[in-house]
Amino acid sequence: MNAETVVREFCAAFARRDVAELLSFLGAQCVYHNMPMAPLKGHAAIEPVLRGFLHGCTKVEFEVLGLAARGGLVLTERVDRFEREDGRRIELPVMGAFEVDASGKIAAWRDYFDLQTWVKQAGA
Repeated sequence: MNAETVVREFCAAFARRDVAELLSFLGAQCVYHNMPMAPLKGHAAIEPVLRGFLHGCTKVEFEVLGLAARGGLVLTERVDRFEREDGRRIELPVMGAFEVDASGKIAAWRDYFDLQTWVKQAGA
């Protein structure tokens, strides 16, 4: 599977809100970096963050607006949407960079977004 397909399928998988499935796209030593926060390395560090994002959500969508790929590098322009059990809706514009290794696993995932946009909508 090529890098673009891996990333498209990973983004689509968020709709199923299955953390184990999401982790299956990531290499064992994947580095996940939400730019306003410290980078995380490996499934054990990334899993609780994914669970936190998905906890209390009734619906999640990562809409890919644009995508550019060269080799194993894939850049996405997205709107990540979260519908919460309490009725709140969060829409977060995100620029993502993914590095997919030769085995078809995501080795690095960097998301760039405005943290205050998340905080204002999530009430965090």
